[in-house]
Order: sequence, then structure tokens, then C-alpha cells
Amino acid sequence: MERAGEVRPLLPPQGPAGLSSAGAVCILLKSALGAGLLSFPWAFGRAGGAVPALLVELGSLVFLVSGLAVLGYAAALSAQPTYQGVVRAVCGAAVGKLCEVCFLLNLFMISVALLRVVGDQLEKLCDSLYPNGTLSGAPLSPPWYADQRFTLSALCVFVIFPLSVPKEIGFQKYSSILGTLAACYLTLVIILKYHLQAESLGWPEPSQPSRSPSWASIFSVIPTICFGFQVGHPGTTVPCCWGSAGSILDHGDTIPCRGVAGKGTHSMSSGGCRAGQKPLGMGESVTGHPWVWEGRHWVWELSLHGAPAAPLLVLQCHEACVAIYSSMRNQSFLHWIAVSVVSMLICLLIYSLTGLYGYLTFGEAVAPDVLMSYPGNDPVVIVARLLFGVSIITIYPIVVLLGRSVVRDVWVTPKHRAMVVPEVQEQRSRVALTVTWMATTLTIALFVPDIGKVIELIGGISAFFIFIFPGLCLVCMTGTRTLGPRKKAALITWGVLSVLGGAFVCGQSAALAVLGLLR
Repeated sequence: MERAGEVRPLLPPQGPAGLSSAGAVCILLKSALGAGLLSFPWAFGRAGGAVPALLVELGSLVFLVSGLAVLGYAAALSAQPTYQGVVRAVCGAAVGKLCEVCFLLNLFMISVALLRVVGDQLEKLCDSLYPNGTLSGAPLSPPWYADQRFTLSALCVFVIFPLSVPKEIGFQKYSSILGTLAACYLTLVIILKYHLQAESLGWPEPSQPSRSPSWASIFSVIPTICFGFQVGHPGTTVPCCWGSAGSILDHGDTIPCRGVAGKGTHSMSSGGCRAGQKPLGMGESVTGHPWVWEGRHWVWELSLHGAPAAPLLVLQCHEACVAIYSSMRNQSFLHWIAVSVVSMLICLLIYSLTGLYGYLTFGEAVAPDVLMSYPGNDPVVIVARLLFGVSIITIYPIVVLLGRSVVRDVWVTPKHRAMVVPEVQEQRSRVALTVTWMATTLTIALFVPDIGKVIELIGGISAFFIFIFPGLCLVCMTGTRTLGPRKKAALITWGVLSVLGGAFVCGQSAALAVLGLLR
């Protein structure tokens, strides 16, 4: 192993064209700032308060930084530029093949989930601009250009596709800066809304937790908080009140709710039931979806517009970290550690402030999508939703870049993998893969209504890339170095703990998904 004070590059630097430290921090930070940011206030409530949630965050951060350090060191020793290549070189061909399959499946479903989230944000924005109703109560159809199929398709063609074509991940540093600033705006809005709520909105103080924190409640939010440092999107849980048909009430604002037959306005928990409405009773359901008692009210666990649940589909910064490290100008191990720690500390600050102030504002009544707890016609919230969509858009090109590398590794034999491909042929194959990837994921996101159930079931695979594969790499690398018995035992123990922690989080996510389907 390297001596503690040694800063010699483990791989030859890639020259002045390499990625700078600031660029690496921006890309790593953006890879970790995803749609899970919206669900952190809800996770704070589920954990029983801010203190238990912050403790889970700090515990998760140790494993996250450890995984990044291990993967960076393994990338340097193996001289592989991709995550799956590192695992294959360090852990063997069998584990490498498993990594490729899991990687490809996870990235593909992440792409679908991201487009679902972006489409969801676009539809909510269109709803705020074109309310679904008139003063007489008659429904008013939005114009054709406000339809999600048109807006999302146009966005993919004119914005996402140009960002996804470039070959190197270093190009993404420019869009990552924009995406990070957009995520920071969301955090700033939540903080300001908390401090200004008494004067501007007149909301009451949030109630104290109705239950003391328990180990079960704390463990239940580990996937949300741990995967929150990635990309996930919460299913929106809302209480139901009888009322006018076909609308969701968000503090007086209405947005379309498809598939609601007959009765039912779904009133956000912070808004409560309106005059002439009453909560739905036990055992009653709307369009086949059961209502569940959760704390103080009946709720319908509804994933708006098919968006997947928070702890489940994720793009981890761990999946992108090997590509980022391989593109860096300064590839010394200590420098990589510094980049990883700075990125994760900034993530910790953004996630903690968002979760804390969102929870303090609404208490346990906070919606899993915290923006749904605010007035839908508030211009500041509309801008926050728009910028949040921009933040998610900047993640998709990173997923496509990683997905292309996996497809090439899966279909290209080791003999041809080492051959130099002509620039023209490489460019054509890159554009063809990008078009195919985007067209397939966009079609599934728009026209497969039940894909969210599949996403939830396989979402736990993400734990492999945060915990399991880094732990296996650590254990395997200890056998290739001359180490003292204590140091070797400590590294192996940590690697085993990482693997066991990943197995627990993966199993818990899968179990929660199965229970959700069986309700």
C-alpha cells in the first residue's frame, strides 16, 4: 500500500487535457445530487426526527467515502477506466461479468426513472400554467404542446441528446455546475420558506413527532438516506378526502389526477380536508389502490405519474467515480481522497439542510415530494420545480456515457477491446448507441405504465455498487499487497462489513418493494 504521506500518482497523469480538481468535484457532486433530495424531509419524519436521521446520514457517509477511496485505489492499480473493468481486473472474470449485468440493468432503469421524473416535473409545470378547470367547473383540456409526450420528447431531442453525445465525462463538468446550482436553489427555497412562513404564509408550527424514534423506523429510512446521495424519486403519499372528482389539492391548487374514478380529491396532508369532505375509511379504495393508516391519517401510497419510489432507482456517484478518476489530471491517491471527501461533505450539507428545514416546516405531515407540500401556484416554488428538473436533466448524460461503456464491454470480446478503433467508426457507434439508448428509455418512460413496479423490485441492485463491489475489491486487494497482520485483518474486516451492509440494504429495499406490491 502507499505510505500515508506519499502523493505520487498511481497512474500516469493524462496531461493538461485532464479533468481539473474543481471539475471532478462538480461531476462527482452532481452525480450524488439527485431526485432523492426531494424525499429527505419525509425521511427525517419517518426516522422519528432530525437527530436519528442525521446520525444515519453520518453513518452512511463513512461507507460512501470508504467506497470511493477503495474504487479510486483499485482503478489506479488495475489501470482500468470503467467501474466494471476495475471489478473484473481486481475480483476476477466471474464477478466482473456479474458487475456488467447489474451495471447495465441498473443504468438502463435509472435512465427510465430519470425521464419519468423529468416528465413528472414538466407536467406539474404545465398544470401550474394551464389549470385543469374553469370557473364553471367544466374541465379544460390543455393545449397539445403541454402534453407530456410532446414536451418530454422535445426536451430529449433538443437538450438531452446534445449533452449525451460527447465522448469524455469531463465535458459534463459544465452542465454539472448548472445542475448543482439548481439543487442549491431548492435547498435555499426550503430554508427561506421555513424562516418566512409565519409572516408570508401563516402556517402553524409543525407538530412534534407522534412517536418516539425506534430502531425499526430508523432502519426503514436507511435506503432512502443512503441512496439519497444518488438519484431516486419518491412516490407521493397523500391522504384522501371525498370531494370533486379528478383533482389533487395542493394547498388550494389543483392538478390533474388520472385514473381516479367517481369520487376523490386527494388533499395534501398539510392542507387537510376541505369543507364538505371526509377522510376515506379503512378498507375503502380508489381504482384498486388500498388506503393505509400511517400515523395520524389514512394515506394512499400513490406514485404520481408512475414515478418510482425514492430509495430505489439510483445513479450513484460510485458508478461514475472510476470514469471521473481516470479523467483527472492529478491522479494521486491522496488527491482523490480529498476530492471525494469535499464532494461528499458538500452533499451532506445540502441534503441535511434540505431534510432538516423541510421537516421543521411541515413535521410528519411533509409529503415525500417536499415541493408538493408548498402552494402549487407560488412563483418561487414553480421556479424551484423548474430548476430541479434542470438538475435532473444534467444527470441523464452521465448515465448514458456509463451505459455506452458497459454495452461496449458486454458485446466486444477482450481481444477486440484492446484494438484501437478509428475515430470515425467510434463516433458513429457512439451516436448510434446514444440514439438507441435514448429512444428505448423514452418509449418505456412514456408508454409502459407499470414499469415503476419493476424499478422498485430491482432498485436494491444499487447497493452492489455502493457497498458490495467496493468491499469485494478491498478484500481482494489485501491479497496482492504485503501488509502487517493487524492492518490486513482490519481491511478485510471492513470489506466484509461493507459487503454485509450492502446485502442488508439490498434485501431491505427488495422487501419493501414486495410488501408495497402485496398491499
